[in-house]
Amino acid sequence: MVAINQITKEIIDAAVKVHTHLGPSLLESVYLRCLAYELCQRGLRVDTEVPVPISYFGVEIEGGFRIDLLVERQVIAELKSVQEIAPVHKKQLLTYLRLTNQRVGLLLNFNVNLMKDGITRIANGAPD
Repeated sequence: MVAINQITKEIIDAAVKVHTHLGPSLLESVYLRCLAYELCQRGLRVDTEVPVPISYFGVEIEGGFRIDLLVERQVIAELKSVQEIAPVHKKQLLTYLRLTNQRVGLLLNFNVNLMKDGITRIANGAPD
């Protein structure tokens, strides 16, 4: 099993590579496919558009939520291509972390001049 910090490092490095090659302001779906490809090339397991079921009084209900990328079944990467990250984007990722019992997620906004300015790490529960 790959350590969470190593996975997040690989995701960030891959996101920087994708952003450097493609630049800002493309559709989120383009970045998603390219980032998934880049992570797979690095030997990581990547699941895309993973459904997030909601448990309501013990009944699993399909809520229409989908995780953009789940890397090594440990880290969620939520991709955006927006003018600026809003508080609701951070809450969305935190909700996905809670619903899936994952510890760490990365919010990646590709619509920035420098990718380092578009990266937010969010932890579920105590800071890691």
